[in-house]
Amino acid sequence: MDVTQLSPNIGANIEGINLSDTLSPDVISAIKAVWDEHLVVRFRNQSITDDDLLRFSRYFGELDPPGPNPYGITFLPEYPEINVISNVKAEDGTPMGNLGDGEAVWHADMTYIEKPPEAGILHALEIPVGQGHTYFANMIKAYEALPADLKNAIDGKTLIHDAAHNSAGMLRRGYQEVSDPRETPGARHPLVWEDTFGRKALFLGRRPHAYILGLTVTESDRLLDKLWAHATTAEWTWFNQWQVGDILMWQNLLVLHRRDAFDGSIRRVMHRTQLKSLAA
Repeated sequence: MDVTQLSPNIGANIEGINLSDTLSPDVISAIKAVWDEHLVVRFRNQSITDDDLLRFSRYFGELDPPGPNPYGITFLPEYPEINVISNVKAEDGTPMGNLGDGEAVWHADMTYIEKPPEAGILHALEIPVGQGHTYFANMIKAYEALPADLKNAIDGKTLIHDAAHNSAGMLRRGYQEVSDPRETPGARHPLVWEDTFGRKALFLGRRPHAYILGLTVTESDRLLDKLWAHATTAEWTWFNQWQVGDILMWQNLLVLHRRDAFDGSIRRVMHRTQLKSLAA
């Protein structure tokens, strides 16, 4: 197993492992150690099936079904644990995947529920070359570098995480738009998350429709704008230029990610799993 750091503060590439094989406990432990240190791990040039993806995902924790999509359909009925991220549509115009071809803003996945998934794993099947890059930001590094006044300002504070919209800004089925962020539907989480190693991280979810409890809307917006500007600083971010056969895994509670828009006439198909909790 050959490990290469992808940027100073987040991401590592692992070579020398075929993920279509059954992996030994020692190899799984070695991958997990790299993952814990770098938060995002990439494998390139992998040729795997959906069954392989599910087996590999289960090495690291309990699978979690995808969250609701705006269309209210299951994209892969034969594999309900897999979410399809794609702009492709069937002949009748029915979407065959989620998120389309627009930009997906900075976010962590499903933080609008009480216990968000702890990790995501994404497999690139078809990609528009040179487009649709995915960016990741290390929220442990962001918290460590937070100015003292901002650390004090968020100490003990709780944030509402919007459940009504997905990361592309699309309204989910069953929800209505609200104009006052204090009425945003969704879970409430502390602004500072602590992991099992005792590391503290900013826990922001998504910027749109978010609100910090106990503040006026103006105060909340002003503080969140400062936090988001700091959290997405280039110093602790890295982006992946996708290749077919890439598999990326990230620790969802410690990382933000986003996606560039791309040419909607070019097919992009990704299969994604998520883990409810990481194995010890």
